[in-house]
Amino acid sequence: MKESDALRADAKANRERILNVARSAFAADPTASLNSIAKAAGVGAGTLYRHFPSREALLLGIYRQEIDALVELAASLLASHPSLVAFRLWCKRFVQFGAVKHGIADTFSTAVPEQGIEALRSAVSCLINACEESGDIHARARPDDILTLLGLLLRLSPSDEGREQTERILDLVFSGMSTDIAKLNGYRCRDE
Repeated sequence: MKESDALRADAKANRERILNVARSAFAADPTASLNSIAKAAGVGAGTLYRHFPSREALLLGIYRQEIDALVELAASLLASHPSLVAFRLWCKRFVQFGAVKHGIADTFSTAVPEQGIEALRSAVSCLINACEESGDIHARARPDDILTLLGLLLRLSPSDEGREQTERILDLVFSGMSTDIAKLNGYRCRDE
């Protein structure tokens, strides 16, 4: 291994360590200082600022890392679980991502880049397609609809009560997509 490769590997390891420490720190305390994060990550403040020149840059780095992990998780879950179980597990992980978001939402003003949204749509589309192919859900489910519903769950408190409410709402979402309910397709309640 060349010296430059070793430096790049070290820099990458530092970046990942900073992101992991920052994720936990911001979830626990949204006002955590960047210096305290650098210290907890075992790097100097200069190293942190080289990778993340501002608080927003660090927060965006956390978001991007989480989105990448969610996208990769979809294929991994589909490879190791039945499609409906994989989809439900993925949705739970998405909401767990919200615990970090909940802690930093007030300080985060930069929108998630469109390529991140597209990557999430693609992951949800793969999960939906697998569930449709297995006959577990009907063909009315759309990635943007699922992401909108999951986005609403991100607003719930990460408390025990919030987690219980999340489980109930996910039960409703998956019941609504179930092929057992599909016989009601086309039925709409209307004022008489």
